[in-house]
Formats: sequence, structure tokens, C-alpha cells
Amino acid sequence: MQDGSLLQQLDPSHLAAPHRSLPRAVHCWSEEQLTNQLQVPVLKSRDTEAKEKGGLLCDLVLEQDNHHLNSRSPVHVWGYFFDCMESERSQRMGNACIPLKRIAYFLCLLSALLLTEGKKPAKPKCPAVCTCTKDNALCENARSIPRTVPPDVISLLFTSNSFDVISDDAFIGLPHLEYLFIENNNIKSISRHTFRGLKSLIHLSLANNNLQTLPKDIFKGLDSLTNVDLRGNLFNCDCKLKWLVEWLGHTNATVEDIYCEGPPEYKKRKINSLSSKDFDCIITEFAKSQDLPYQSLSIDTFSYMNDEYVVIAQPFTGKCIFLEWDHVEKTFRNYDNITGTSTVVCKPIVIETQLYVIVAQLFGGSHIYKRDSFANKFIKIQDIEILKIRKPNDIETFKIENNWYFVVADSSKAGFTTIYKWNGNGFYSHQSLHAWYRDTDVEYLEIARMPQTLRTPHLILSSSSQRPVIYQWNKATQLFINQTDIPNMEDVYAVKHFSVKGDVYICLTRFIGDSKVMKWGGSSFQDIQRMPSRGSMVFQPLQINNYQYAILGSDYSFTQVYNWDAEKAKFVKFQELNVQAPRSFTHVSINKRNFLFASSFKGNTQIYKHVIVDLSA
Repeated sequence: MQDGSLLQQLDPSHLAAPHRSLPRAVHCWSEEQLTNQLQVPVLKSRDTEAKEKGGLLCDLVLEQDNHHLNSRSPVHVWGYFFDCMESERSQRMGNACIPLKRIAYFLCLLSALLLTEGKKPAKPKCPAVCTCTKDNALCENARSIPRTVPPDVISLLFTSNSFDVISDDAFIGLPHLEYLFIENNNIKSISRHTFRGLKSLIHLSLANNNLQTLPKDIFKGLDSLTNVDLRGNLFNCDCKLKWLVEWLGHTNATVEDIYCEGPPEYKKRKINSLSSKDFDCIITEFAKSQDLPYQSLSIDTFSYMNDEYVVIAQPFTGKCIFLEWDHVEKTFRNYDNITGTSTVVCKPIVIETQLYVIVAQLFGGSHIYKRDSFANKFIKIQDIEILKIRKPNDIETFKIENNWYFVVADSSKAGFTTIYKWNGNGFYSHQSLHAWYRDTDVEYLEIARMPQTLRTPHLILSSSSQRPVIYQWNKATQLFINQTDIPNMEDVYAVKHFSVKGDVYICLTRFIGDSKVMKWGGSSFQDIQRMPSRGSMVFQPLQINNYQYAILGSDYSFTQVYNWDAEKAKFVKFQELNVQAPRSFTHVSINKRNFLFASSFKGNTQIYKHVIVDLSA
């Protein structure tokens, strides 16, 4: 039999069903029949197990050599088993099975190609809510962004749909998309990564939706973008949209004019014409950072040997507690202490490279200590004369013409507020002020008596028995002389000063009534603002970076923190702090961190961290 007749015999029409007529040399057995005849399992290829229908056992054919061509070698092709029998006819036919196996080999290869082609994933069909052509898709009345848009589309349009939110990666798998129109819908929110992966996108339209804002960096990664349409939305031009104003200023894409719908001061203003300076998005707050488990009165900070320290006066334990910053734990920890009795003020003063601490006590006298760097401890070097300083209440240090001084405000009936001067070996009494007036506070400041004149040193003494008194430094005599008082301000407990743009202000604390903010007018202080006081013993101004604050403590309610409003030139309410019986507030700056220490006469000493928050981030 010739090869051609065998090919005719193996025509697919002959293979449509099992056991069609074939040459006698070719036997078609089912799998079960073949197993029974041979008494061996049917040999299958590796893929036959998974593909019983149409499976191929071709590897047996390929492994046959000419020596076995006349042996019993079943071949499985498309569900048929061909067997070369050693019958008389087959012997007469000679090697008739050789072309048969060649045909089987050919069919194996053809079947493998067909199966490989069948494994290719089918292209996504056009979603039911869309109308698709080769390059375009139009989707209407959809409840969400469909995930089966054909990947080859170049233009995609969504209009009159019911969804109002678009989530991250909504258009993933569309690498060729160049035009995306999401118009005339009810879109209220779009996620930051909605358009991620659309590197080919040229034109994006979100026109005529209900968008009030857009997340920052929503256009990040859209490197091919040349045109954006955001018209017809309800943009609220607040800090959340500041990034868009900045983006409009440097993008190369063409953006149609868009307008603000709010807030009222920006309504109908063109967003394209705004600048980042139109947005005040930086806010601050004092956040609780640490509690110190003891009461305190005065708190001071100082620099010594290239490190920052804090010293706290503890009235009940009689100690001056020194704290240092723990750079690992990021907290304040104990460094050293000075033990005394009924300590009210621990005032540090660094002269050249030497640290001294003036320790004021209600009982047992007041003393001056020196830091001994070799012994690594504080050593008492001087007593303060007890006849003048009987009941110290406040200490102020200052420097005039390269000379160091400190002044102690004495609140006893028989005491003297006294100035001490450094003479190179110790401090000696330089001048007594305001005898018999029960001074509660002393403040050093520099003010100019006339416009365009140099500022000169002044002291303001607060007293429970009269109005605050202002002393001016006399350069000729090297003494302070009584100049004037502050009218209409009786019962002032303390006075503290601050400066804004070269102008000098003072905060005056009153226990009951109104505490005040006053401004120096060249010859006297003038009223600027009043704050109601309810048991206030401290009204402390302090500056942190470019922020000016004033903190009004209270024994009966929350402590009020005020922030300076430059436009109004006055303080506005900013924050409330819960501090029991506060007596002082101190700004401490360490490692670019800013802290507020709040002393408490009845509770724990508290530490707050000054936090800056960018609302546009």
C-alpha cells in the first residue's frame, strides 16, 4: 500500500467516530480494549491527564526507532489508537506502518499547535453598559467604572452615569488610552491614584461634575498630558486645593479657566490667577509630650558647654532639678540637682564659660552655686544677704555694657528689691530699689524714650501695694532711677515684655479683673487689649520661630493660649491647656524641637511640644 492511499484512509472523515473502517494493517481500539488486549496500562503523554479529550500521546511515537516499527506499538491520535499488527497482510505490505506512524507524528504536531493557540487568553469583551469600536468606547448609565474595557482603546468616554466616586487604579490595563472624558456625571470624589498607569494619556476631561476638591498629586505620572478640562465643578478654594494652584503655575499642560465656588472671600475668583501666598495653611498647636511627677514654680532654660538644659524650682522638696535632653529616647531626663529648702527660683547665669545658679529660698536664706566641672557637681560659693532678701519672689538676669547683673524682687514688708553685680570673683550688692513695697516681679527690658533714639535699659517692678513702677538706667551714675509708673493698673502681679516688628509690648497679669496688653508709645505704655482674668498669676508672652504667643494661666479654669494676629495687631484665642495652678510658662528649644514647659503649684509639671501642621499636605 502506498503512502498516498494511507493518507486517504486517514482523512478526518474516516476519523469522525471510533472503529471506522481502516486498512487491516491499522487497528483502531478504544482505551479499554487496548488495555485488555495488551494487559498493560495505556501509555499517555504528560498532558493527556489534563486533556483526555483530544489529548496526545505523541512522545511514544517520537521515541520509536526503526527496529520497533513492526512491533506492537499503539499510537494515540485524537482519541484513536492505531496498532501495527504482524498479520499476514501486514507482512505482505512490508513496512506499511512506517508511513502510518509518520502521519501520526504529523497529526501530533498539528494538534499541539492547535492546543497552544487555544491557550491564549480571550480578549475582554465590551462591557454591557458600553458601546465599543476598535479604538473607542462610550459608557452610559453605569453604576461603576467597568473593569473589562478592551485594552486597545485609545478614547474612552463616560457620560450620564450614576456612580459618584472613582477609586484607585480605576483604569488599570489601558496602556494605550490617550483620551479620557468623564463628563456630565455626578462625580464627587476621586482617589489620588485613580489615573495611575495612564502614561499615554494626552487629554483628560472632568468637566461638569460635582467635584469640590482634588487629591494632591492626582496628575502624577501622567507624563504625556497636554490638556486638562476641569470646568463646571464646585471647587472650594481652601488649603486642600493649594497644591492645584501651585501645579497650575508650573505645568506645561493647557488647562481651561476654572473658578472657586467657596469660601465666600474667594467665590467666583479664577483659580488660575491665585498664588500659593493666598492660602494660609500652616497651623500650630501645643501637644502634650511629657509629664514630670512633681510640683514646680519657676522654670528656666540655659546653654552650657554646647548643650541645652532646663532647671526647675520645686518648692515642696526644696530642690533645683536640672534636666537634659535624651537624644536616644527623645525625652527630658534628670541631669543633676541642688538641694535646699522651700526653693522658689533657680536662676542660671553663664558668665564666659562658667555656670552659676542663684537659688532663692523662702527659708534658710538664698545662695549662689557654681558648677565645678572637675568635681562634676554644684558647689555653694556665696550667700545672699538675708537682711535685704527676706522673701524672694522673682529673679531677673541681664547684661549692661559688658557687666553682668541680677536683681531679686523681694515681697516681704521689710525687704528690699536689690540689684547685684558681678565683680570677677562673685556678686556684690550694687543697688537697692523700692524698699518696703512688697514687690512680686521684676522685668528687664530696653525701650527708647524718643523716636529714632537708642534703646536704654529699664526695669519694671510689680507690687501688690501700688502700680507698676518703671526705672531707667542712668549711664553716668551706673544706677537705675525712678522714672514713672503705669497708671490705672493697681494690683498687678507681674509684667512681661515682648517685641513685634520693633515695637515693645508688655503683658500685665492681674489675679482678678482684666489682665492687659499695652504698647510702648515713646513716653508711656498705652492700652491695646484686655483679657479677663480668673485667678491668674502668670501672663507670659513667648516667641517660637515666627509665632508670637501669650499664655494666660488660671487657678480656676483652663489656661488660655493666644496667638498674635499681625493684621489686627492683637492677640486672638488659639488653644486651651489644662494646667493646675500654673505659675510659669517657658519656651525650650532643643535639636530643632520646640517645647513649652508649664509649671504647676498643685499638680504635675507638664511639657508640651510645639507642632506645626500643613493643612495643604
